[in-house]
Order: sequence, then structure tokens, then C-alpha cells
Amino acid sequence: MRDPQSSTPTGDPVPLVELRQVSKRFGSTVVFDQVDLKVYRGEALGLVGPSGTGKSTLLRIIAGLTEPDAGEVFWCGIPLPEIQAQHQTPPLRVGMVFQQAALFDSLTVEENVGFLLYEHSRLPRSRIRELVAAKLEAVGLAGKEHNLPEELSGGMRKRASFARAIMEDPSLPQDEPQLLLYDEPTAGLDPIASTVIEDLIRDLQQVKKACESYIVVTHQHSTIRRATDRIVLLAQGQVQWQGSVHQIETCDNPFVRQFFSGSVEGPIQVAGQV
Repeated sequence: MRDPQSSTPTGDPVPLVELRQVSKRFGSTVVFDQVDLKVYRGEALGLVGPSGTGKSTLLRIIAGLTEPDAGEVFWCGIPLPEIQAQHQTPPLRVGMVFQQAALFDSLTVEENVGFLLYEHSRLPRSRIRELVAAKLEAVGLAGKEHNLPEELSGGMRKRASFARAIMEDPSLPQDEPQLLLYDEPTAGLDPIASTVIEDLIRDLQQVKKACESYIVVTHQHSTIRRATDRIVLLAQGQVQWQGSVHQIETCDNPFVRQFFSGSVEGPIQVAGQV
């Protein structure tokens, strides 16, 4: 496998992730049609758009969990199929936080967070427990190791899933997550719990250095404004706009104006609209 590059021949930085002309369909439904996207080191990217536009599917394509029907996905400048075929240490470590937290109900918080290490590492169990405790402290769940998921609030379950996503094997220096993917991390939470999660997303990148970059799929305006710097708006199978959060208020793009105003008038078709 080729070594990851830090810059192109022109001196431009190589994206952590790049999608080139990516297309995906399910049956007769076109989800994406030749989508281009770049994610760079240090980014806090928000992926937004109307429901049903495939934002979660795009995260799965970026993570290598779903294959596109056409187009190419690159990690650190290397085609993802080439990385997967080599069965070697990938140039990019991706962690994913699923929308419903996706914790195992029958396992304790400690067993959930340390699951991959318990199953696949050679670390002693005492060391894994120490690592789990450190991650739980980082997400504000110190002392919750022995709780079951059903004993946690919705916000606490989300934080437990964050701890699992940033868990790494210290015997493998390259195992530390560089890119975190958050799928609707504040869905179903009250405004106060949402603020806690939004601040934690920032804190994990900027203070605790648990990742270099992250992508957040969200519909919530508070999450967009508190947890992201750049926005990519998906609609009708394509990227309709991308820019900084600060540009939203003055942007005259019709998709942006309709989506962020919540208007039923505009290019985005509302379900049931005649």
C-alpha cells in the first residue's frame, strides 16, 4: 500500500477524505448523483439537508461501510478499495457514532466502550478497564462503568457511544481516531442535553485531541452553530451549497434560504406537497 501523502505536487494539502463523482442508488431511487466532497485536517464539518437525502448513507460510504455504485473514495490520497484489499494498517482511523448510540443492551458501559479491545487486542483486562475509565472521564461519565445502557439517560447513552468511538489500542500508535463521524448526535435530546453534546463534540477535538476532524449529520440549528464551522448542504442527490456557518445568514442560494428558514416554498420538495 502506498504511503499517505501530506500534500499534492502543487503543494495543496491532501484531504483526509475525498469523494469524487460518488453515486449511489437503492432500487430505482437515486440517493447521490456524482457527489464531490473533501474533508481536511482540523475541520468541523456539518452535513445537512432535508430528510431522506442520504446523509447517513454518505457517512457510511466515507467510513467504508457501504460501497458507492460509481465514483471513488480516497483516504489520505489513497483509493479506499486499494486500502481494503491490502489488509494492512489503514492510513486513516475513522470512528463512528451512530444515531441511536447502538450500545449492546446486555453489556455494561465498560464492556460496550471497551468492546473492540476486549475482543481483538492482547491487552490485559486490567489495562482495558483503565483505558475505558479514562475515556468515560473524558466524556463526563466517570463512575458509570458498571451501569447498563437502560440505566442511562438518552444524553448519557450518546456520551457512552462517543467514548467507544474514541477508544484506541495504545499498543498500536496508529490506532488513534483521526476522523469522527457523528450521525444525528443530538436527535431526541432536550435543548440542555443537546448543548452538553454539542460542547463535548468541540471539546473532544479542540481540547482533548481525540480526533483531528469530524463530520456531523444534523438537522438542529443549535448543533450547526455550536459544533460546526463549514456546512455542506445535500439535496436532490447533489451538493447544492457549501460554505462557512457565518455565510448562512447572507447567502442567497435558494436551497440554503429554504432549508434554514423552514419554508415550504422553494426548490426542496416537501413530502405530500402538491
